[in-house]
Amino acid sequence: QVQLVESGGGLVQPGGSLRLSCAASGFTFSNYVMSWYRQAPGKERELVAGIVRGGTSTNYADSVKGRFTISRDNAKNTVYLQMNSLKHEETAAYYCKATNRGYEYWGQGTQVTVSS
Repeated sequence: QVQLVESGGGLVQPGGSLRLSCAASGFTFSNYVMSWYRQAPGKERELVAGIVRGGTSTNYADSVKGRFTISRDNAKNTVYLQMNSLKHEETAAYYCKATNRGYEYWGQGTQVTVSS
């Protein structure tokens, strides 16, 4: 059974930091490109960051470059998203996604609320 379980969300003040984790099971994690997306209320889901199978290359949405870092530990079947200098407008549900050729899996999401 394929599972992606996000954790680490919560309430943080503007300018604060959070580290999200996504634990994978039920598939060969190291064969999959991993991504983080987010969806704010009333908005479309958007790509935040992605990382290739070996972790040697990453990509980021322009809005998060320099503040967010995606990483993965293939031995632990986990992908991370370190988020620094968070902004109010980044309040959203954050999702991880696994992609390999025609296969795609999503987690259930973790809520991040940036508020003072």
